[in-house]
Amino acid sequence: MPSQPGKTGRSQTISDFRFAARRAIEAGADGVEIHGANAYLIQQFFVPSANTRTDEYGGSIENRTRFAIEVAKAIAEEIGADRTAIRLSPGTAMWGIDEGVEGPDLYQYLVAELNKLGLAYLHIMHLGNEPLLADMRKLWKQALILNRPGRPREQIGADIDSGLAELDAYGQMVLANPDFVERIRTHAPLNEADRNTFFGGTAQGYTDYPTLALR
Repeated sequence: MPSQPGKTGRSQTISDFRFAARRAIEAGADGVEIHGANAYLIQQFFVPSANTRTDEYGGSIENRTRFAIEVAKAIAEEIGADRTAIRLSPGTAMWGIDEGVEGPDLYQYLVAELNKLGLAYLHIMHLGNEPLLADMRKLWKQALILNRPGRPREQIGADIDSGLAELDAYGQMVLANPDFVERIRTHAPLNEADRNTFFGGTAQGYTDYPTLALR
């Protein structure tokens, strides 16, 4: 959870993000997606249940989003805004995260500020607040990638067709189906992802899902 270090500590952390982005590009990556979702460090700054700071990084919406915006600015300056993106997950409740009643207002403010940076795309893990999603789409003028956990296969592509997103993300569906595209194209059944194997560190649940050819 965000502690209350001095200015040197905050500057060092932002410099670490900048350094990591530069090294990723030097290693051959096309770009960097900042992880501002899933209860990790950046999202912890957003939420009153994690961020109890009393300095310029805590309290108001503007303060709680400051760290994310500064990280995005630093990385965009380092590798270019066209190589920089960010992932957000409004409404996440994992690991004790509670965004409170101000959650939607915070994300609208954050997305509007990030939009000014001209980043490559915004990646949203959508957890059900449709009015907030619509507001974020209006505020974000670049490409938007939308991940709807548990998306029914008949809804694949629907958000693109409606103009809500430029790309769909599928995550677990692709993990469990190494031939995902072929299965969708041929209307073949999909393997179900086994959550019990997530983060297991072995081939089980990562590289052992069967393809159509092995059924």
